[in-house]
Amino acid sequence: MTNIILASGSASRRALLSGAGIDAECIKPNVDEDAAKSALRREDVSVRDQAMHLAELKAIKVSNNRPGFVIGGDQMLSLEGEAFDKPVDLDAAADHLRKLSSKTHTLETAIAIAENGTVIWRHLARPKLTVRALSEAFIADYVERCGEALLSTVGAYQLEGLGSQLFTKIEGDYFSILGLPLLPLHDYLRTRGVLHS
Repeated sequence: MTNIILASGSASRRALLSGAGIDAECIKPNVDEDAAKSALRREDVSVRDQAMHLAELKAIKVSNNRPGFVIGGDQMLSLEGEAFDKPVDLDAAADHLRKLSSKTHTLETAIAIAENGTVIWRHLARPKLTVRALSEAFIADYVERCGEALLSTVGAYQLEGLGSQLFTKIEGDYFSILGLPLLPLHDYLRTRGVLHS
């Protein structure tokens, strides 16, 4: 049986795999994401390509030292071509929400699988989410109620919780919004005999 390794420290991605019945070892890749993003942005790389590059980088980094299928993932929020990173504090989270208010953004959700240090499969999901007009009172209450949990997501929202109140329209699958395109991943793992068809 092929080992499945998740090259991530993300509790959300780990929970998604576990809930789907995929037994994966989790290894946090030793990747300087900030430095990688800075270099890509200096070269004016698109937000979607930044996400894919980071997913591949994480998968390759772990795959160089561990046998099996290594899954790397990354998610970036793109609003009118601007990349959003995870907010550094609650004030930044509130600022994210102000910028997203009354607009549609895209979550560039990239996944890559590496084996023996080489990427063997990749997929990019691009769910689009439309945020309703948010009042300052709502934003303040929302940030206070959600607290530090907002700092773990690029959009300062958690769709599985109070974040559902932010949106008027969502296009794309739930798993990709949470950070891992499970359905195409299942398809690929079935073609490789890792999951039963």
